[in-house]
Formats: sequence, structure tokens, C-alpha cells
Amino acid sequence: QVQAVESGGGLVQAGGSLRLSCAASDRTFNPYDMGWFRQAPGKERAFVGRITWNTGDTYYIDSVKGRFTISRDNAKNTGYLQMNSLKPEDTAAYYCAFRSRATRQYDVWGQGTQVTVSS
Repeated sequence: QVQAVESGGGLVQAGGSLRLSCAASDRTFNPYDMGWFRQAPGKERAFVGRITWNTGDTYYIDSVKGRFTISRDNAKNTGYLQMNSLKPEDTAAYYCAFRSRATRQYDVWGQGTQVTVSS
């Protein structure tokens, strides 16, 4: 069964940058898209953005547009979330998820990684 393995994250000052990675364990896995989500303390998990795997088309929520960039490397079956101009309100646990073509649901989730932005 394919798994999603995240890396990156950490502590950064406001205005700084971080890059998260999300690798599918099976390189033959061809998802429909990959999404990034985040969960701040005391809040529900929220959608951040996604990338369509074949076309590279992206979509972001308004609060991260112009600051976050989602990309992917098809050869490595790895997706990325580049986060620039980070703000304290971006502090959260970040999760990647692949949406399978068969189910059209986000059913392969990463383990999550903490991003903390200090003011």
C-alpha cells in the first residue's frame, strides 16, 4: 500500500521560508492530485492548496496566495510546498495527501510535520 512520507518543517522567524516535501513510497503511483492541509492548535484541519499531478495546475486559498508555492517532481513522485514570507498565523501541523484516481478522495496521507513561525 502506497504511503506518503513528509519531510521539512521546523522553527522559523516571521518573514522566513521553509520547504516541505511529500514523497509517495511507490514510484508507479499516479495520483490525481496532491493537496496540502494544515491544522493549528485548537482548530480543525484546513485545506491550503493542491496541484494536479499530470498538468501541474495549482490552486491556493487566498491567505497563502503569493507566498506559498506547490510543485511536484513526477520522476521522484514527490511534491513540495515552498512557504515564503511566513507569518505567525501560519503556525500549524502541515499534512500532505494524495488523491487517488480510483476514489477521487484524499486517501493517502503523510504523517504531518510541524511548522512554527515566531514573531
